[in-house]
Amino acid sequence: MSLEDRLYPLLGLYQQMPQGLRSSIGAVYRLLPASVKWGRSYVDFRRQTLEIESWDPEEVREYQFRQLKRTLNNAANFCPFYHQRFLESGFNVQRLRGPEDMENCPLLEKKDLVDNLDDLVSTDIPRRQRLYITTGGSTGTPVGFYLQKGVSRPREQAYLEAMWRRAGYEDGDRLVVVRGHVTDSRSAGRIDSYDPTRDWLMLSSYHLTLDRLDEYLEAIEGFRPDILHIYPSAALILAEYLEKTRQQWRTPLKCVLCGSERLTLPQKRLLEKTFGCRVYRWYGHSERVVLAGEGRESEFFYFFPTYGLVEFGPEDEAGFREVIGTSFHNMAMPLIRYRTGDYVRLLDGPGERELFWPTVTEVSGREQEFLISGSGRRISLTAFNMHSDIFDGLYAVQFYQDSPGFAEFRYLPTPQFDRSRLDEILRGITEKLGDDFRVELKEVGETEKTSRGKHRWVVQKLDPLSFS
Repeated sequence: MSLEDRLYPLLGLYQQMPQGLRSSIGAVYRLLPASVKWGRSYVDFRRQTLEIESWDPEEVREYQFRQLKRTLNNAANFCPFYHQRFLESGFNVQRLRGPEDMENCPLLEKKDLVDNLDDLVSTDIPRRQRLYITTGGSTGTPVGFYLQKGVSRPREQAYLEAMWRRAGYEDGDRLVVVRGHVTDSRSAGRIDSYDPTRDWLMLSSYHLTLDRLDEYLEAIEGFRPDILHIYPSAALILAEYLEKTRQQWRTPLKCVLCGSERLTLPQKRLLEKTFGCRVYRWYGHSERVVLAGEGRESEFFYFFPTYGLVEFGPEDEAGFREVIGTSFHNMAMPLIRYRTGDYVRLLDGPGERELFWPTVTEVSGREQEFLISGSGRRISLTAFNMHSDIFDGLYAVQFYQDSPGFAEFRYLPTPQFDRSRLDEILRGITEKLGDDFRVELKEVGETEKTSRGKHRWVVQKLDPLSFS
């Protein structure tokens, strides 16, 4: 197991320490080699990311077939849910002859994870090697799942770095991060904190109001980062402010890393003009099933063939297909033909692609959605995403807002949901949104959905741009 995974349960305690003590501990930790911090798996996955671009299609197919057989055998033999599902559908792992045969395997829905969590876990992996993670996702559908310690997080780190290197990232770079970090729950609180374990400056995504944006610019200029790692919505707020106040971006950057939200090409062009460097996009999700990032030169999204198996659902009327993925390396809780609820537009024809991997030109969903606080703060719903078990037992959650500083939090409970937890949920939401926001909980029989039937994080009746 990696040192990162061993120390992860102590993260809360570390964050409560005085800044001086955190800085001393973090500075020592930062000096450790990546192989020590992330473990042997990280070294292996990093090597893999450096080699796979030279593989030919047959090498890729052989690797995928081996990983599929390993994943499916684990699921059929040690996960009660899959054992029963495969029997009912007549899917026989031993008849699999290649990745193309996966179309005969049943699909996995998000609701299956909520209703059958324990039966989806592999009994072959000891409890001590599992790490429980939750996400509200981009659609307002809370999902809890298990990762495999010593494998899942080191792999994610190796693959993220592989994508970022295409844009100029190097080991040891100093980053300013504006991605949902809570620095202070007070609307007038502090906007920054320093992470000495990585030499990163963490800036709040929750205090981006007009009267405080100069503080952000001063903090960034004072830190002199190599890279800005930021939600697209936050980057656009900064760009909009610079344009309105007739200021120029003054901090030289290697690149801007923009993930987790949709960023259109016109928006990307605006950010590149503002920041004077490349803006790099990628697509992934907390369940860690599939991952895609832009190329070194092109702006297509290329799915890593060694990260997981990606399939695409039928084309809808707008030309988009749902992303369906099968995990390769998470033996603690394999996700097989998992419907992500995300939609993409496939590259039509060969195009000027850099890699023969599955390639898409556009990712739909993950929109830049906001709540508006009483003081006019625009709070990104991506930043709000809760990575704790607070929403366990809920099929869906959704904000409804029609006035600044107030929102209705609608929730759709499972039959097993314990309503005594509502006070805990309200406290958790309030802590995230801040002291200039009031929330009222409301149980519903269903939540509003998009035209594709996806749950929506927020039903917003206000115009966020009028609060910039």
